[in-house]
Amino acid sequence: MLRFLTAGESHGQALIVTIEGMPAGLPIAAEDLTRDLARRQLGYGRGRRMAIEQDRAEILSGIRRGETIGSPIALLIRNRDWPNWEYAMSVEADPPATAGGARRAPVTRPRPGHADLAGGLKYERTDLRDILERASARETAARVAAGAVARVLLRRYGIDVSSHVIGIGPAALPAPLDVTFDDLRRLAWDDDVRCVDAAVADAMKRAIDAAKEAGDTLGGAFEVIAHHVPPGLGSYVQWDRKLDGRLGQALLSIPAIKAVGFGRAAAVGGDPGSRVHDEIVLDESGDGMIPGLRRPTNRAGGLEGGVTNGEDVRATVWMKPISTLMKPLRSVDLETMTAAEAAIERSDVCAVPAAAVVGEAMVCFVLAQAWLERFGGDTIAAIDAAWQRDRRTIEARTGVKPGGVPGSPTL
Repeated sequence: MLRFLTAGESHGQALIVTIEGMPAGLPIAAEDLTRDLARRQLGYGRGRRMAIEQDRAEILSGIRRGETIGSPIALLIRNRDWPNWEYAMSVEADPPATAGGARRAPVTRPRPGHADLAGGLKYERTDLRDILERASARETAARVAAGAVARVLLRRYGIDVSSHVIGIGPAALPAPLDVTFDDLRRLAWDDDVRCVDAAVADAMKRAIDAAKEAGDTLGGAFEVIAHHVPPGLGSYVQWDRKLDGRLGQALLSIPAIKAVGFGRAAAVGGDPGSRVHDEIVLDESGDGMIPGLRRPTNRAGGLEGGVTNGEDVRATVWMKPISTLMKPLRSVDLETMTAAEAAIERSDVCAVPAAAVVGEAMVCFVLAQAWLERFGGDTIAAIDAAWQRDRRTIEARTGVKPGGVPGSPTL
């Protein structure tokens, strides 16, 4: 079973991710992870922290001479800001006087919308820094590293995953489902808004600037699209095997994400079935993932009954505004039990473009899990063979050679 675990605090020494279940024989290098980590740090509206950190993943185990070897992969992402927090975040009960960084007062004024209060009550901590350091979205750097490893596996079989921002505050694309994967390919990798429409992107920037001026924050929405996904990943047999449910859980676990939908998402509740379901028609082109068949529309977002149906998987994700406001909301000082303004931590005005990159990582990892469940083995050679057998079976059944998977191992 493919899975990952992360460890580390926002201002601790480093973030760590351990990936277990990746088959042996997958060529991979540290550079495969670098660009995704850099993309997560970009975005209009990010804070000063991103000017300090330059995330790189150090491979500690599980890869030898450029290939996975079947054992757990351990990755380390150092926090460059650690010298400024060495005293405050020391693991020792009595930090040495030589430890660097400021002597910081306990955090006792929880921020509305953050895990501060709920986490402090759960773990019985009086200094809410014990909560906010782990609940911070800084942890998502480790997720992006794990997702980048999964992306290497998916790309071997022709699956590509990308994202775009469809709304920030009041500025939004009028018809996001009209955006194609080719439109996403034309976005520069370091685009600071990740919106395919330049005019809407400018409106998003103006909204972020206005929020910053007001001491406020903005949320928004982004879409992750997985391209060239074959039919049959996931299952309708049990509730916990439905792929849309698994993708939804993975995306909702990202900090500040409040809703996830597929295809037309919540809009399907207001239309009749004739305008919701995707018709199935004959296709002689042979370009689709299902030879001889195609869908004129993709309102379902590539998933029916918890199973991929050969269309692009399209997940829309809604992010709330960040909970640290420069003009703080009302709160209570838990030490004195008196009214007070919420604490202020170094933060962003808007992080929707960065969250989209994290969304890609989570989608990559869940799709890689589903891929290995269907075609899995302990080695890449065994997975290649299973994939080739599947393609040959489709060709024998339909008389048409499966298309739509450039770059995948040849039949």
